[in-house]
Amino acid sequence: MLISEIFYSIQGEGALVGVPSVFVRSSGCNLRCNWCDTPYASWNPEGEPRTIPQILAEIGNHPSARHVVLTGGEPMIAKDIRLLASAIKELGHHITIETAATIAPDGVACDLASLSPKLLNSAPDDRLSPAWRRKHEALRWQPEVVRAWVDAYTYQFKFVVAQPSDIDEIETMLASLHRDIPRSRVLLMPEGTTVEKIRSRAAWLSELCKARGYRYAHRLHLELYGNKRGT
Repeated sequence: MLISEIFYSIQGEGALVGVPSVFVRSSGCNLRCNWCDTPYASWNPEGEPRTIPQILAEIGNHPSARHVVLTGGEPMIAKDIRLLASAIKELGHHITIETAATIAPDGVACDLASLSPKLLNSAPDDRLSPAWRRKHEALRWQPEVVRAWVDAYTYQFKFVVAQPSDIDEIETMLASLHRDIPRSRVLLMPEGTTVEKIRSRAAWLSELCKARGYRYAHRLHLELYGNKRGT
């Protein structure tokens, strides 16, 4: 598997925010979000080939860590991701998979499916060819795939919000699933890769969460470490 980085840090997003976790970041993505905060694992995939035993050994270097996060890029396109998840689960770890939910789970070992479908605000700009922009738009929202995750796993939704009008798009997407999605499982994160930018959106986004019943999700890792690798 092409692995961008493996590191031990504090979960900065979602229901498990604050939990010490080992992050295994695969390299490669089938989307090209314009605001991507890990371009080295998506727009310009970097990394080193690692075998499953090598990855497990690195996880084992942090014996106090019960939680493992499989992330990317898009981890579900990584070669042997299902074999890796099964091996991690056999060691007794809790597994979170952070995915855009464009690839069906097909039984992958997972304790928390952290689903981040992409909104219109993710559309790549003219740095990419028209063909890539069309591909991104065609792939970013796959309701049948999302339903497969929701029906099979404990889940949370994490949406990246850039402007208030994004809320209407989110509600349309959720309604199209035809599932009873508790609003407590829908977390809204301010878009941004700097503390200043996320704080600038925090006030109005938190008010929208109060009005609509969603959870506001700050990005703790940016507050603690800034926007850098290995955090």
